[in-house]
Amino acid sequence: MWTVIFILIGIGLIVVLLEILVIPGGGLAGVLGFAMMAIGVFLTYSREGTTAGHLVLAGTLVVNIGTLILALRSKTWDRAMLKTNIEGRVNTIEDNELNVGDIGKTISRCAPMGKALINDRFYEVTSYSEFIDEETEIEVIKIEKSKIFIKLKS
Repeated sequence: MWTVIFILIGIGLIVVLLEILVIPGGGLAGVLGFAMMAIGVFLTYSREGTTAGHLVLAGTLVVNIGTLILALRSKTWDRAMLKTNIEGRVNTIEDNELNVGDIGKTISRCAPMGKALINDRFYEVTSYSEFIDEETEIEVIKIEKSKIFIKLKS
């Protein structure tokens, strides 16, 4: 019987931690985890007596609070978080650096977005209505803020 009690409490604790740290929203997993722990404590009271029930209840509370404190410490989150920088960037187009009518070459397939080399600089470009294979000559037909529209060179 002790095995069943410890399994119920252990799985309940794991499910509650998953609810807090991993599973977004809902609350059903947390309720089920809490219910499993409560059933484990109830079984201890009913099968093993008051003294054993008090000890299991106190132990469950201490383990839950301790685990919650460890899980919510900032160092725990630091180990779990990604620490990489985003290297991507938006096209920055200086005055007269890129103009409508400039000719370039795609370096990736544009379906409809891709990359192109225009005036010795790399840009993310958008094809209006066609897919353009890589290593194809293109022409700039429109520039809107940081978005560059292209077509096949005619």
